[in-house]
Amino acid sequence: MHCVVIGANRGIGLALVKKFIAGGYKVTATCRKSSDQLKQTGAIIIEGVDVTKPDSLKEFAKSCDEIDLLIHNAGILIGDRYETIDINNIKSQFEVNTLGPLYTVMSLKDKVKRGGKIGLMTSRMGSITDNTSGGQYGYRVSKAGLNAIGKSLAEDLKAEEKTVLLHPGYVRTEMTNGNGLIDPDESAAGLFQIMKNKTFSDTGTFWHTIGEELPW
Repeated sequence: MHCVVIGANRGIGLALVKKFIAGGYKVTATCRKSSDQLKQTGAIIIEGVDVTKPDSLKEFAKSCDEIDLLIHNAGILIGDRYETIDINNIKSQFEVNTLGPLYTVMSLKDKVKRGGKIGLMTSRMGSITDNTSGGQYGYRVSKAGLNAIGKSLAEDLKAEEKTVLLHPGYVRTEMTNGNGLIDPDESAAGLFQIMKNKTFSDTGTFWHTIGEELPW
C-alpha cells in the first residue's frame, strides 16, 4: 500500500509519515525542503514541491507511483482578529490552504487508484456552525473554502470510486505556537484510523481526529 503525504517535513505531516510507515505502508513524503527528522523516517522524500505552484505538483506526479492514500497536509496559519485584519494575509492563507489542496488533487487525481482515498487536512475552524468565538478571519475563510472544495471533489470523483475525507484537529505544533489539545503523534494515530477504516459511503464527510463527525 502506497501513501503520499503532501507537506511532511514537520508537525502533523511528519507524525503521519511515521505512523503510516509503522503501519506497513510505503510512504512518499513531499515538502519544499526536508527536515532532519523527516530524513530519519525512511520515507521516500521529494523536495521542491510547493502547493502554491501547480507546475511543481505536476512534475512530482510524473514520477509518482500509483497511490492508495493521498493526504494533503500543507497549510499555514496567520492569526488575526477584527481589529488587525490584513487582507494580504487572508489572500496568502487562501492560496495555501484552499487552492493548494485543489491543485494537489487536480495534479495527482489520476495517480490515485480506483477505490483509493484522498484526505484533505482542514480544521473545525472552517465550520460555520461551530464558530462561536469569531476572529481568525483568514484561517477560517481558507478552511471553509477548503471544505467546500473537498465536498465538491467528493461528488465529482464518485464515478471513480475515490473517497474524499476532511480531517481537523487542534494540535500542538509550530504552526499553533505550541497551543492545542493534543500532540502530533496522538492526532496522527486518530487520522490513521480514519483513513484506514472509512469507506466510500463516508466520502465528503468531515471528521475530527478523535472520530467525531463535525458539522459544516
